[in-house]
Formats: sequence, C-alpha cells, structure tokens
Amino acid sequence: MAHLPQIITDLGLILAVAAITTLIFKKIKQPVVLGYIIAGLLVGPHISLVPTVTDEEGIKTLSEMGVIFLLFSLGLEFSFKKLAQVGASASITALVEIILMIAIGYGVGQLLGWSFMDCIFLGAILSMSSTTIIIRAFDEVGAKTKKFASLVFGILIVEDLVAILLLVLLSTIAVSQQFAGGELLMQILKLGFFLILWFLGGIFFVPTFLKKTTKLLNDETLLIFSLAMCLLMVMLAVRIGFSAALGAFIMGSILAETTQAERIEHLIKSVKDLFAAVFFVSVGMMIDPQIILEYAVPILIVTLVTIFGKFATSALGALLSGQSLKHSVQAGMSLAQIGEFSFIIASLGVSLKVTSEFLYPIAVAASAVTTFTTPYLIKISGTTYNRLEKILPERWVNTLNR
Repeated sequence: MAHLPQIITDLGLILAVAAITTLIFKKIKQPVVLGYIIAGLLVGPHISLVPTVTDEEGIKTLSEMGVIFLLFSLGLEFSFKKLAQVGASASITALVEIILMIAIGYGVGQLLGWSFMDCIFLGAILSMSSTTIIIRAFDEVGAKTKKFASLVFGILIVEDLVAILLLVLLSTIAVSQQFAGGELLMQILKLGFFLILWFLGGIFFVPTFLKKTTKLLNDETLLIFSLAMCLLMVMLAVRIGFSAALGAFIMGSILAETTQAERIEHLIKSVKDLFAAVFFVSVGMMIDPQIILEYAVPILIVTLVTIFGKFATSALGALLSGQSLKHSVQAGMSLAQIGEFSFIIASLGVSLKVTSEFLYPIAVAASAVTTFTTPYLIKISGTTYNRLEKILPERWVNTLNR
C-alpha cells in the first residue's frame, strides 16, 4: 500500500476544517480570519474534538509561505510612488509608536514584578504590529483602497525595518548586557545596501526585462517568473540578515512598477489565499486554553495595553507627522495588535535563555485575541472618529486637522 506523507494528510485536515468554519463565519457575517483561527484551535494539539495535526513543523513551513505570499501581494499594490507619498509620515508615526510602546511595555512588566529582561522583551514585543493580520483584515472590511490604508502600510514597512535593528540590539544586550554599536552600524550599512538594490531593481532592471519579454510571457510563464523572483529576493534578504517577509514585499513593490503588475496580482491571488489560510490556522494552533487560564490576568493586561496603547501611540505619532485627526484615529485603530514579528522577538528571548518561559505563550495569546479584535476595530474606526469629533471642542478638532 502506497504511503501518504503526513503533511498531505494534515493539509487536507486543515483545509477541510477551515472550509467549514469559514462558511459558518460567512453565514453569521463575521471576518473569515476568525474562522481560520477557530479551525486552528480545533485541529491543534490542545483540543481533541477533531483529528489533530501531527506534522507541526511541516505546517509551520507552509504558514511561513503564507506570510511570504501575503507580503508579496501587498508589495504589488504598494509601488515606490505610494511609499514616497507616505514615507515621512509613516517613519515619524512608526518611530513614535515603537519608542512609546517599548517604554509602556517595560513599565507594565515592572508593575507585574517581572525581571529586567522580561520587561525589555515585553516592550519590544508590544511595539510590533502584524502586517499579515492587517492586510487580511483590510481585505475583509474593504478598507485596502482607503487613504489611511496607505499610511498604515508605510508604518508597517518602517516597523519591519526597525525590527531588524531591534533584534540585533536585544541579542547583544541579552548576551553581553551592553550596547554593541559596531554590530548595529553593520546592520544599518547592510540595510542601506539592500534599499539601494531595491531602488535599482525597481527602476531599471526588472521593468526593462519584462518589457522586452512581454510577447513570450503567457499566464503560466509569468506566474512562474513572478514566484521565482519573489523567492530569490526572499533568499537574498535572509542571507543578508533580514526577514523573508521584507524580501517578499520588496520584490512585490519592484514588480508593481512594471506594466504586468495587475496581471501578476490576479495570477498570484489564489496562491496567496491558500497559504494565507494555512498561516492563520497555524496561529490558532498555538492557542493553549490551559495556558490562557493559568496566565489569564497577565494576558488580559497585556492585551488591553496592546489595544489601547498602540491605538493611542500610533494616533499620536500620525498627528505629530501632520496627518488629520480622522486618518490618525483610523491608522491607530488598525495597528492595535501584535503578530509574527512579536513571536520572533519572544522566541529570541527563549532561545537565548534570558526571558521567563511564560512570556512566549502570553505573547501568542495576546496576538490571538488582538487578531480577533482587529477587523472590528478597523470597521468602527470611522464611527469612533465621528464620536471624538462631537466630544472634543471644535477649536481642538480644527487645530488637529490643520
């Protein structure tokens, strides 16, 4: 009898349960992302109502592909021109939000009686929003084309860039208990080289190549070419020391400058949707109800600090960067969650043996809860602004909007 690889059995189980849960969530008019997370909880190792996924490493690999293709798809919609339009505002907003959230996270850790390294890592975990969750939530609520969405995407890209430097800082502080300026400078130089490569590729090489080979590219060859370019850039980014997600986004934004951008976006959609579903199911699989009960109070505190803290700091940063009150409120409510980069930071602390064992599951639980709340917060962001406009004195609103 032929042997069926376990990854195929697990993938079939995941997609079957995800299909049923998402149909239910569609019926009750709730975000599909939440259906995927419930599906992950059901097929995960902590609940035995349905058969359980056994090849967790294989599913983790597929979920990483989901992040790559989601970011690649985002890049296709976010060209250099759009990035340039929000570049200054996004940078100011992201830096204000990151600095304040690190400080708030450190303070919360101190109040909870945690160690110095736990507090530092908690601050770093809370400073990173989830690009993957926000992209999907924008799709769900139809906000992707709205003006504030461009600002949010710009902030997320700046956050990803800062996260690279943050990982270096945390590693050196954890290992040597001191600041390593030389290593940080090397990372900044690498980042500069990578951005120059991004610019040259996007302006000269790839658009010229596609223009000359247009007649040879049918749908099949264009899809293969696009995926190959995406994965090659991912390999280059990881080799230099950056995240796979950043490499995928950069290649997407390079292809966005070509005449084939819309066609590539259409071809990649099904691939993106498949792997994105696996990613969100894998988030659900990490939820352990026992851990949530055991650390219910810290999880509740961290979740509330994430939602209200990131809303307030992001909105403040957007206002300081010159955005209107409405766009600042909408951007702040969109960014009120933590996700994949927070997991990376939390797992770094565990691998270096400098943080407590409870920090990673608390981060995962807070991420799961804020994944639930994100689509709703984005939906009500416009209504929240309207209420604020009525509550605040008219003179304040006019001043802030100017």
